[in-house]
Parts: sequence; structure tokens; C-alpha cells
Amino acid sequence: MGIAVLTVLLNLLAWGSTAFCDAYIATVFPIWVSTYGRLTGLFPMSVGEWMLIAGILLVIGAVVSGLVSVLGKLRGRPFLAKKYLIFCAWVLVVVCLVMTLNCFMLYHASTFPEKYLGGAPREYDLEELLQVRNMVVAQCNRLSGEVARDEQGYIIYPGSVSAEGGAIDMLDKAREEMRRLGEEYDQLQGYYPRPKPIFFSDFMCQQYMLGWYFPFSMEANYNDVAYVMNQPSSLCHELAHLKGFIYEDEASFISYLACVQSEDIYFQYSGYLSVLGYLERDLRTAAKQSPNAFTAACEAQEPVELLDIVYLDDTFVTDEEWERINGKALLDTETVDKATDVFVDTTLKVNGVADGKISYSRVVSLLLEYYL
Repeated sequence: MGIAVLTVLLNLLAWGSTAFCDAYIATVFPIWVSTYGRLTGLFPMSVGEWMLIAGILLVIGAVVSGLVSVLGKLRGRPFLAKKYLIFCAWVLVVVCLVMTLNCFMLYHASTFPEKYLGGAPREYDLEELLQVRNMVVAQCNRLSGEVARDEQGYIIYPGSVSAEGGAIDMLDKAREEMRRLGEEYDQLQGYYPRPKPIFFSDFMCQQYMLGWYFPFSMEANYNDVAYVMNQPSSLCHELAHLKGFIYEDEASFISYLACVQSEDIYFQYSGYLSVLGYLERDLRTAAKQSPNAFTAACEAQEPVELLDIVYLDDTFVTDEEWERINGKALLDTETVDKATDVFVDTTLKVNGVADGKISYSRVVSLLLEYYL
């Protein structure tokens, strides 16, 4: 009962006080990452993924136990079923507390622009949007010719070099870039666990997910089946969540900064590609809504043409991988994707993000505020 009351009180405080949430993120939240996150980091696999599987089995067991008890098929042993259901209730209470501490409270803290960009972004016109879009496109065009490729034209990541000059892989490079960015933005300082691949990455592909932050294990998990150019930015994105930036647009923007400021051209390219789709979509939407203003913006500043090779690099999963995934999938990809969209949209709205999944595209506002 005490845990349930504490959970309710923490949620009430979080919804009512931004200062309380800011203080929590500054003082208490980092403790979970640097202690519990280090512990789960000792395991080579994603602890959170297997926790999730255990949770599903627990729920199935609770449903079966309840049905068996109701139907009277445990005639001499109702006590065992009752004990199991009580255990499940305790697990549920603890789950609610952990979600409150490591997720729900984070939604009510000060946002990245409030802390570091001078407040809420102002309104920007089409010419300014086009200006930032042209810059990103120009960088993508340039970097597409500098990366190594195989005989099929797919990009190959050769590894990187650490700040000390030693060989380093992509996972540790992402941690290094996030620590470096912490020198500029203090909330990003501190320990970062090594990101872990998801065993069921094929299923993540069906959900069109590149990674997830798992609050029960304090891990940054990533989809290792996704095309290589998605991975640097998605690694930094998930690590940003571990510093209390729970909003997707903010984590995407932080990831963008970490990548494009890197000396590693693969991280740079991944960073620019990660926002290219948002900018292109917003520009197309604006052109439909305000064709005259769009024409005027294009006359003032001619749009930079995107190279065909960049379109190929800006892919979620290669055709070969899609063929393999869909060939053995138990569920239809379209069904899985729709169910995931509903779940994500509902979760965001429950936590006070009124526009739900549309909030993912707010990264464009952050880019405009940062550059202009």
C-alpha cells in the first residue's frame, strides 16, 4: 500500500511542479544510471528485453491462474493461485513506481529549449525553413561521396578513432560523442552505459523502431538489423533518454548535435540523414498549404537538389533484409506497425504530449531555433 501511495504522490507532484521534476533529474535520476545502469551493463544482452518477455509470461500466468480458479479446476489448491495473483499485484505496483521514477516524471520537467535555447521556439517562415533544409541537403550530398561502400553501393562502417587516438567501435564512439556534448549542455554529463542490440531486432523492424530506452533496466537498446546509417544517430538518441530527455523530438535533436559535431564522417552523415526526412516533409506540407509563400521562398533561395545516392542512403532497412524479415514473420508488418503507432500515440498523450506521435516532427522547430 505504501508503494502505491508513493507512486500516486510522485505523479501528482510531477504534474504540478516542473521545479520538482527538474530537481529530481539533476540529483536523483543520475544515480539510477550510474549504479543500476552499470549493473545491468555487466550483461552482454539486453536485460530489459528479457524483462519484457518475463513480464509477458507473468501476465499470461496470471490470466491462466485466474481462469483456472474461477472455473474451479484447482479444487484442492486455491491458495496457490491466490498467492500467485497477489505476487502479480505486487509486481504491478513496483512496475508503476519504476515507470513513474524513470519515465513519467521526466515528461513534466523543463524542456531542452527552455533550459538551453532561451525558451519556446518562435514562429519561422518558409524561407528560413528552406535555408536550414538546404544546409542539411548540402551536407548530405557532400558526405555521401566520402563514405566507404561495398560493391552493391551499401555503406560500410570501418570503425572509428577515439579522442585518445585508439581504435573504437560505433557503440563506444556514441558514448564518447555524448560525453563531449555534455561539456556544452550540463544535463548530458556523467556516465553512459554501452548500448545493447535487441535480440528481436527483426520484430523491431516490423514496428519501424530504431531503438528504445528501457526504464526497468536503464539501458539504451538499438535495432542492429536497421541499415547502418541509422545506427549512430539512434544510439545517441537512446543515450539522450538516459539523461532525462524523454521527449522524442528533444532526444532526436540532441542526437543530431552529437553526430554532426563529431569528427567521424559516418556519425556526421547519420546525423544529417536523421533530420532530412522531417525537413523534407515539413517543406512539402508548407508548399501545399501556402503555395504562394513557397514560390516566393524558392525565388529568394533556390532549393538545393538532393542527390539520388542520398535517397538510397536514407533507408530504414535494405531490401534484402526486408525480404528475409517478411519471409519468416509470424505477424504481418503492416498490422504490427499500426498497433505500435496506436500504443506510442496513446502513451505520449497519457503523459501530457497533446499531439501524440506528431511530436516527433517538432525536431524541425528545434533545428530552426538552434540555427536561426
